[in-house]
Amino acid sequence: MKGKRKLKNIWLNFLEDKNISELSGVKTITKDFRCILCKGGKLLCGKSRCPILVRLKAQVKVSNFINKLNMQGSSPPDIFIGRIGWPYVSIGPLIPPIIGNTKLLGTPELWHGKSIEEIVEFRSQLVRGKYRTHVKNVEKGKIVELVQELALSKTSIETEAEFKKKPVGRLVLDDEVQPFGPSAPLKNLRINSTKTDQKIEKVFSDTDLKASEAVIWLYKKRVLISKIQRAFSAGLFGIGKNRRFVPTRWSITAVDSIISKNLMEKVKTFPTINEFRVYEHVALDNRWIVLMIPDYWSYEQMEGWYPGTTWNPDGKDVWIISDWEGFDGRTTYALTGGCYYSTRLGICESLMRERRQATVITFREIHPGYIMPVGVWHTRESIRTALKKKPMKFNKLEEALNYISTKLSIPLEKWIKNANLLKSILYQKKLVDFTENLSTLISRKF
Repeated sequence: MKGKRKLKNIWLNFLEDKNISELSGVKTITKDFRCILCKGGKLLCGKSRCPILVRLKAQVKVSNFINKLNMQGSSPPDIFIGRIGWPYVSIGPLIPPIIGNTKLLGTPELWHGKSIEEIVEFRSQLVRGKYRTHVKNVEKGKIVELVQELALSKTSIETEAEFKKKPVGRLVLDDEVQPFGPSAPLKNLRINSTKTDQKIEKVFSDTDLKASEAVIWLYKKRVLISKIQRAFSAGLFGIGKNRRFVPTRWSITAVDSIISKNLMEKVKTFPTINEFRVYEHVALDNRWIVLMIPDYWSYEQMEGWYPGTTWNPDGKDVWIISDWEGFDGRTTYALTGGCYYSTRLGICESLMRERRQATVITFREIHPGYIMPVGVWHTRESIRTALKKKPMKFNKLEEALNYISTKLSIPLEKWIKNANLLKSILYQKKLVDFTENLSTLISRKF
């Protein structure tokens, strides 16, 4: 009975949590009692698996270990910087109730190929400690110093947290940030001696190096992007007086944007590819198609969200959103969010390897099996995987689009209708077309 009562309480917490409800569509679903009628078995919401049950099972497994004011475990290492209340934000470690090598829990680059259930299960173990401070206070206080030490650490590090109250709350899910479990305000924090990442420590010690330059230098030194993002968030980069804590959500996009923009400027100096190419990849019920066109650099990212998916829970039709940039790049934040920059990063990496440039259009279909967001890393690693495969090659755009139409479930006409760059390529005549037509007419006349 005690176990059933505990399960019931956790279930009620899920349904009462407004943020979780909005993310999973539960708020709308419970209005007409579909969740009550379904009980996770009939899938009346249209999803292939019940997102509430996936979260519930993950939380039940870890609940016995976190129901106390003190917690000891090996941080992967990982930290989280919140954005609510900026410029006063909550900083702190992410700690699992596990001693040993927990690197997997904090390294998104290792998650590709894992199921949603696996990702949610091991990430839900991470308890977030919260310490409120101003973003400029990167050198003030013991907890601030220890959080930065975690971001500098190369390996898992034994961490002990004393909370002001027992960790509670929801499993945090976000399309940009990887999931983590309950949280609690920190009273005290202790860590064992760390093995510092020498490359990150080098840029941390250089208080005359700009943050963007630090990011590029570390990337060139083959430091994992997730580690660069973590250090960026912890305020370890930049001119000394300008250093700030950066909310984790913002740091992820910032690092993807900085690196991809740097690569893009180099890509634009290379010759164009010689044929039309189509790359493809499927993961977590997402399908990616990458179309490369032999032309100067420009880029468009498109996403099609099916009914029953996270951001289209009760829609009657597929929602398509897109954004793009020309040869000169862009100055405003993309409508498609962080995925725009993580996709651009994967594309530029591939073109850099070849020393070529191209016009690139990506199609992403999100099907109902993608029952909850797991973070923008998923897009970056999927695009990287797709572009390491051997592409299909075509001599004409029409041939490439005909092939793509056989691989996507959403009709190509609908993609084109919602596109910007692709529509322009298909229907807008270029100066070279008029020149070629004029040359043809002259040759016929004479």
